[in-house]
Amino acid sequence: MPSPRWPGPQQSRIFMSAPTALREAPWHAGLRAARAHLVPGLVLQAFAIALVVAYYWHPPTHAALNALAAFRERTGWFYGIVATGIFGGVLPFVYLKLDPATRSRYTLAQGTVLVAYWAYKGFEVDLWYRVLNHVIGPGHGAGTIATKVFFDQFVYCPLYAVPAEMVFYAWCEAHFDPAPVWADLRAGHWYARRSLPLLVGNLGVWLPAVCAIYALPLPLQLPLFNLVLCFFTLMLTHMVQPEAKYQVTGIK
Repeated sequence: MPSPRWPGPQQSRIFMSAPTALREAPWHAGLRAARAHLVPGLVLQAFAIALVVAYYWHPPTHAALNALAAFRERTGWFYGIVATGIFGGVLPFVYLKLDPATRSRYTLAQGTVLVAYWAYKGFEVDLWYRVLNHVIGPGHGAGTIATKVFFDQFVYCPLYAVPAEMVFYAWCEAHFDPAPVWADLRAGHWYARRSLPLLVGNLGVWLPAVCAIYALPLPLQLPLFNLVLCFFTLMLTHMVQPEAKYQVTGIK
């Protein structure tokens, strides 16, 4: 993963307060990030699909995942909050700290807020899966899976999940200063500049993954989501790094 040095708070404020135009077509930015993570992304998707196949066709895997599902049901909402905080916040933060190129990118305070954010998202995604299961049904037929994937990837993500994540990460990258985030939101073309590139990358990672997720019973959907999430959060940090690189090097 390319890891240019992230600027300090003052540099972030300078950059984020004055985005005047699109430097790159949004789909190009999204495809660039997707290509940068193509091989690990394909491996992760292949693993997710293989896990689904093994659940239905490999008795030892079926038994092991049923034990996980039973544990998941016993722990209820607590599981989603803790597991998603670990996979979305703790593990990516530790990875960035272990890499010399990104060690100074996030402070402990920023890492703590990221963990808290993803812990909350664990509750939110768990609720989302439960709602879809209740409204659309618990079946695993092609029509049921396709309907859930449509609402997940083409309603929930573009209208709420992706824009909210971009605003949160911008606020975190600005060291919790809301002024540059608000200035960036008001600068024009915000969705095209910030959310659309991530949405393109999001589809590349999550579209195949959620097909596998919704093919599993409800108690196993969040555990598989968490495995994919760890990779996705690293891609999310990569999506914002080129913006800082332009500022540091003076490229407009």
